[in-house]
Amino acid sequence: MAGANFLATVQQPPARLLAAPRGTASTVSSPARRHAHIQVCCHATAKEEALQFRRRDLIGGCLTTAVGLEIVEASTGFTGVATAADLIERRQRYDFQSSIKSTLAAAITAKKELLPSLLTLALNDAMTYDKATKTGGPNGSIRLRPENSGLSAALDLVVEAKKEIDSYSKGGPIAFADLIQYAAQSALKLTFLDAAIAKCGGNEEKGRTLYSAYGSNGQWGLFDKLFGRQDAQEPDPEGRVPDWSKASVQEMKDKFIAVGLGPRQLAVMSAFLGPDQAAIEEQLIADKDCRPWVEKYQRSRETVSRTDYEVDLITTLTKLSSLGQKINYEAYTYPKPKVDLGKLKL
Repeated sequence: MAGANFLATVQQPPARLLAAPRGTASTVSSPARRHAHIQVCCHATAKEEALQFRRRDLIGGCLTTAVGLEIVEASTGFTGVATAADLIERRQRYDFQSSIKSTLAAAITAKKELLPSLLTLALNDAMTYDKATKTGGPNGSIRLRPENSGLSAALDLVVEAKKEIDSYSKGGPIAFADLIQYAAQSALKLTFLDAAIAKCGGNEEKGRTLYSAYGSNGQWGLFDKLFGRQDAQEPDPEGRVPDWSKASVQEMKDKFIAVGLGPRQLAVMSAFLGPDQAAIEEQLIADKDCRPWVEKYQRSRETVSRTDYEVDLITTLTKLSSLGQKINYEAYTYPKPKVDLGKLKL
């Protein structure tokens, strides 16, 4: 097995593409602290294996790495040497995040009719970003903005989930800014799984196997690292987000371009723009800039793996969910209880 280069903050392409000479050491990246550091080394064996990888691994790895580098450039806390304290805190965040996902999955599964609204909720929270002033973005201020009253049922689900999550959190209350984006992630995962089950004739067991083997579940690495957004205490200015149900395609394109995206991302996020994805795509396909992308993603959804559609959608949501945000990579961590060695029985 060839060696792998571990970078804790950016998802890498398949390990076999990253062969390193025997004896090469690589450092796990993390916020620097005062503690003694640990270097994680990996070595290649003398016998190199042939390059073998799946298409979705290459596409997902490269695309999310490209987005990751943009986020690295715009954020802080990515560099430093791994410490024992870092590893403990990462474990705390991972465990908390896993519990959050379980809570959201259960809540959303019980109210699947809210899936489209949860996606729009996350989109509208992020699309207040203003490039000129570097303000807005996914900061949770949507809960304070009256123009989003049509999404009240979705917001109510998030509020109820927050109460449950806060009850077991050891590192403080979960931010709405994080929770709204993770609700969208859970909603998307559920739609991806449902699509796999449908391709298996409604057989849930076979559908889960298909999604596990060919689905995009492994492409969320960078999204999951963006955990520690700060809640806004005041609403972002009204008028920054159009009413998608009334906006023209040109208005939609202009808004996506204004936050650093374009027709490709608009096309792949058609499910976020309203409850009837087919009707929205019919509107988008009439536009010459959007047509090739809409057709590409429609073809992709007909395939077994749905690779192009799902990977591009995850990549776009990852970028949207980071707009204007300074991620606190120590959020939701807590002091470990000290062990009284005098009370240990040997």
